[in-house]
Amino acid sequence: MTDEVDAQDEDEIDLASLSDDELTEQMHDDLYDGLRDEIVEGTNILLERGWDPGKVLNDALVEGMRIVGIDFRDGILFVPEVLLAANAMKGGMAILRPLLAETGAPTLGKAVIGTVKGDIHDIGKNLVGMMWEGAGLEVIDIGINNPVENYLKAIEEHKPDIIGMSALLTTTMPYMKVVIDTLIEKGIREDFVVLVGGAPLNEEFGKAIGADAYCRDAAVAVETAKSLLAAKRAAA
Repeated sequence: MTDEVDAQDEDEIDLASLSDDELTEQMHDDLYDGLRDEIVEGTNILLERGWDPGKVLNDALVEGMRIVGIDFRDGILFVPEVLLAANAMKGGMAILRPLLAETGAPTLGKAVIGTVKGDIHDIGKNLVGMMWEGAGLEVIDIGINNPVENYLKAIEEHKPDIIGMSALLTTTMPYMKVVIDTLIEKGIREDFVVLVGGAPLNEEFGKAIGADAYCRDAAVAVETAKSLLAAKRAAA
């Protein structure tokens, strides 16, 4: 991209005039800056140029969110900025999701995520869900204050690969074990990758309750989900 274009205001860049490579790079920048309207426009332009929906997802959106995730992990970006980036990603996903469903394009996998019973905090959960979606997972967010029955209902309905549980209160942390113990009792624990997170948790707690991993933040949750899903599929 020329210095002249770089110097222009974001609003003044004519996305339609960019080559495919320039446009995908610009979309990475726009995701990073949380510019939802530009992501929607760029997504539509690439589709109009005959791009496969899966290619738009992976090359423009997932790659852009990967960059966001790295800088979040490294402390360059913070939660408000990542939430803006994830919201911009959702603008593109709203266009792509029905097209991907039509083509039967495979996703990275499917994840059910929710905050456990007694806990109504959701910012961390929302961030993980958005970042997972940005990495190519299909995410079913069951919200806050979830008894074990809600997880079981979501499992039966959606047949996920991953179950994610969040807690921000020390008093609600033990309920994660209730959910995991119920999965064990029903003989289905090994069917899923179980990931837990939240400010008061740590790695030792995650191991003690029988989770596959504790994820300290959304960027780690993305890396962990990808690596454990790959390992589980390789073992199968």
